[in-house]
Amino acid sequence: MKKIKILSGFIMLFLLIGNSVFSQKSDKKGFALLELYTSEGCSSCPPADELLGKIQNEYRDKNVYVLAYHVDYWDKQGWKDIFSNADFTKRQYDYAQFMGKEPIYTPQVIINGKTDYIGSQETSLRNGIKSALLKPVSASLSLEASQNANLLSVNYNVEGTSKNSRLLLAVVQKEAKSNVKRGENAHRVLSHYQIVRNLESVDLNKAKKGTAAIHLPKNYSAQDFEIIGFVQDMNSGAILGVKKA
Repeated sequence: MKKIKILSGFIMLFLLIGNSVFSQKSDKKGFALLELYTSEGCSSCPPADELLGKIQNEYRDKNVYVLAYHVDYWDKQGWKDIFSNADFTKRQYDYAQFMGKEPIYTPQVIINGKTDYIGSQETSLRNGIKSALLKPVSASLSLEASQNANLLSVNYNVEGTSKNSRLLLAVVQKEAKSNVKRGENAHRVLSHYQIVRNLESVDLNKAKKGTAAIHLPKNYSAQDFEIIGFVQDMNSGAILGVKKA
C-alpha cells in the first residue's frame, strides 16, 4: 500500500512539473499582430476587411490578433468614413518610415511591425502569419481591465522590453456594418471587423508596471468590444509582445 502511495505521489509531481514546463513554453510561443489600414472610401478595401474578419474568426483561440485602422485620407473622395482617424493615418506614415516603404496605401496589412502585405492577398497573409508564429516572443505582457462608467482602468505589467518601448492599448469594436452612400463604394453595405476606436500609448521607460485610464466610446459594451495591448519598439517599429485584457 505504501508503494502505491509513493508511486502515486511521484506521478502527481511529474504531472505538476510537466504542466509548469508546458505553461512556460506556451507563454513564449510566437504571435502574429495584423494591423490593417483600410477605408470605407477605398473600393479595394472591402475584400481585405472580409479576409481579416475571416482570419480573426479562424484564429480566435490562437496567438493571432487583428486590428483594423480606418485612415482619413480617403475622406475627401466623396465619402467620410465614420471610423476614420487622422492619428491612424499618422501611424501608417510612421510605419512607412520604419520600413522605408512609401507611398502609403490601402488596404495594407503589417504583421508584427516588420513586414507589409496587400490586405486582400490571402496566401501571402497566411504565409506571413505562419512565419510570425514560429518566432519567439521578446516581451511578456499581462493585462487586467475594470470599467467605471465611461472609463476603463487597465492594470499592466511588462517584462523584456527594449530601451525605447511603449505599451499601446487598443479599444476594439469587434464588428460593424456601414451603409455607404457616396464615393467608390457607393450604394454598398460594408462589413467591418476588429475596428480600432481608440489607441492609447503608455511610456514604459518610466515604469513597466502600472495602471492606464482609457476613455471608452459611447456605444461601448464588454460583449461587443475588446481591449488588445501590445508592446512596440519605437526605434524599429517591431512588436515585441501582445495580449488581450
